[in-house]
Amino acid sequence: MNSETSFTALTPPVFNGTNYQVWAIRMEAYLDAIDVWEAVEQEYEIPPLPNNPTVAQIKSHKEKRQRKSKARASLFAAVSSTIFNRIMTLKTAKEIRDFLKQEYERDERIRGMQVLNLIREFELQKMKESETIKEYSDILLIIVNRVRLLGADFSDSRIVQKILVTIPEKFETTISSLENSKDLSSITLAELLNALQA
Repeated sequence: MNSETSFTALTPPVFNGTNYQVWAIRMEAYLDAIDVWEAVEQEYEIPPLPNNPTVAQIKSHKEKRQRKSKARASLFAAVSSTIFNRIMTLKTAKEIRDFLKQEYERDERIRGMQVLNLIREFELQKMKESETIKEYSDILLIIVNRVRLLGADFSDSRIVQKILVTIPEKFETTISSLENSKDLSSITLAELLNALQA
């Protein structure tokens, strides 16, 4: 079995009506990997074959048709039955994508409110004595990635600052040794997490 066959045997991520942004990113990657993203992104016409077509023209025509069909079928397979009932009459992959984007992507005002709520949630986080650095950083990164998915910038340096300010006193010696060996204003998130986990 070659690698292309094994990859296309993977099922696409299924969208059930929630977390559209995450699904859209995963679906774009999936469709790109199976070489049909162009059929979703652009609406292109497949010109009819000329009289006495060459083998190359026949092959190209067939590939373009298959790409469009494969993209549409992949999108149909990647939604729940409830959502499928809403899109089943759409004829092209681009129409399906545009419908889903319009229907499920939040408008800017709602997205802005979601970002503010997530930033507030981030700011309220404080590491518990019973938590490990990995558990705490995972909680912060989940929030930050959700902010980033909504299109807002959120730097790693802000996460570093948050961790340095909110970790328990038991990490004071590690922080002191880090201050002596590195400039904490330019330490990366990975360096900080590795030092704190050591």
